[in-house]
Amino acid sequence: MPRVSDIGSRLAAYEPVLVEVGARRRASVAVVLRDRGAEAELLFIERARREGDPWSGHMAFPGGRREPEDRNGRAAAERETFEEVGVSLGGSRCLGRLDDLEGRPTTPGGGLVVSAYVYHLAEPSALLPNCEVEAAFWFPVASLLEPERQTMYPHAKYDGKHLPGILVGRLDRHIVWGLTYRFLDVLLSAVGSPLPDRWLAASRRSRGGSR
Repeated sequence: MPRVSDIGSRLAAYEPVLVEVGARRRASVAVVLRDRGAEAELLFIERARREGDPWSGHMAFPGGRREPEDRNGRAAAERETFEEVGVSLGGSRCLGRLDDLEGRPTTPGGGLVVSAYVYHLAEPSALLPNCEVEAAFWFPVASLLEPERQTMYPHAKYDGKHLPGILVGRLDRHIVWGLTYRFLDVLLSAVGSPLPDRWLAASRRSRGGSR
């Protein structure tokens, strides 16, 4: 797995697929990388568990909805990262942008469009999670591809069906799935190390087809 500088070189040549937003809501996340010795690490957060929050307890990247005071998507990602984990990205290098992804597509008028910006944090500071974050930690990028970490995530919304996931900590808490998993797939594919292709099998299961 390349170092952050190599990831940056690959992303510089990557052309993200952007979504025309129109009247739909927007959100941004920050995909924050650091070098730890000879390998790159990613910053993940575990969202706090709160009644009525559709993202309660999910693994994610720092981020949130774009507010009127945010001049653009990057500003929203940087503001949310500072608010959620106390990490300032103002002086960090933005390595590039990933494909826009759409969450909750059944929302009237279209789903929330989420943009992802990739940063290199050269001098990481202490992580200071706020009340919206249960935990925040760094995880090696190379370990995301380890076969033993590939798993399936059961979610009540899908009537017990399973979706592709990656175990990055405790089995009962730290499985990356859904939108964050899809962003990881975009990032790793862009740098030449795509995640295992498990979406077809997951799609068959969700439709009640053969296992």
